[in-house]
Amino acid sequence: MKILIASDLHGSAHFTKKLLERCAAEGAEQLVLLGDIYNHGPRNPLPEGYDPLGVAALLNPLVKELTVVKGNCDSDVDTLISDFEFVSEAVLFIGGKKVFLQHGDRFSIDRLPKNCGDVFIYGHYHTGFIEEKEGVIVANCGSVSLPKGGTPRSYILLDEQGICLKDIGGNNISYKKF
Repeated sequence: MKILIASDLHGSAHFTKKLLERCAAEGAEQLVLLGDIYNHGPRNPLPEGYDPLGVAALLNPLVKELTVVKGNCDSDVDTLISDFEFVSEAVLFIGGKKVFLQHGDRFSIDRLPKNCGDVFIYGHYHTGFIEEKEGVIVANCGSVSLPKGGTPRSYILLDEQGICLKDIGGNNISYKKF
């Protein structure tokens, strides 16, 4: 099974379309979004193609393949345009590994969640990476809409063999085998 994980769309219908194209090209069976889906947030510029209702129109048909973790810019009113639920965190099991998912506003590489398992993936910082800390694979999927710190627009592809950070063109940036 392939799972595509992304974060911090911040209302960009333009980059949501590109992400869904990558999801199809990768053959991902599930899409996990780690928060900040519609709103750009007070510290961020408006992303290219800012259209929160357009993002909802793109994501709502995917409700069966979609898991959405709530981010710090996601509000209760966002659920009114969404056919999917926002959860505070999620856990996946793949390739014999427990994968803990959270937006990143409460946990990070510097503050790992208790009992997070083998892999911890988050967003929030808009900077993609894969590292290992205290025996846990820690990854940030970056942002396809508003990357920061000179990092590329990125997402994570997760399967039974490992975790891969990719740019929006589908090129490998970093890979960690399970």
